[in-house]
Amino acid sequence: VQLQASGGGLVQTGGSLTLSCVASGRTLRTLSMGWFRQAPGKEREFVAGTRRSGDSPFYANSAKGRFTISRDNAKDTVTLRMNSLKPEDSAVYYCAADMSNPIASLITTPAGFRYWGQGTQVTVSS
Repeated sequence: VQLQASGGGLVQTGGSLTLSCVASGRTLRTLSMGWFRQAPGKEREFVAGTRRSGDSPFYANSAKGRFTISRDNAKDTVTLRMNSLKPEDSAVYYCAADMSNPIASLITTPAGFRYWGQGTQVTVSS
């Protein structure tokens, strides 16, 4: 599975960005997908995830109400719409995929995903 993330950039506080991740090698409907982020000097942290079973997505508390993860199986693309961005959202954002259907406690950790994209930088200016 190969993942290509895009859509990062520089935005002001309160602005919006939409990240996209295109999967290849397997159709998206066979994959659970996640978005993680990593700021300098910090561990990679979960942002949002969606299981291949298609049930309700998962969000980190920091993302709830502001970010929306969605999947377009026809285009093998998962997107992360980010609204009301804050400087603390600045990080490299990574999309991740796994062929399993992780339980809730696993989908929120990097260990729940085998495949990773290259990351896209998001910078929110104050």
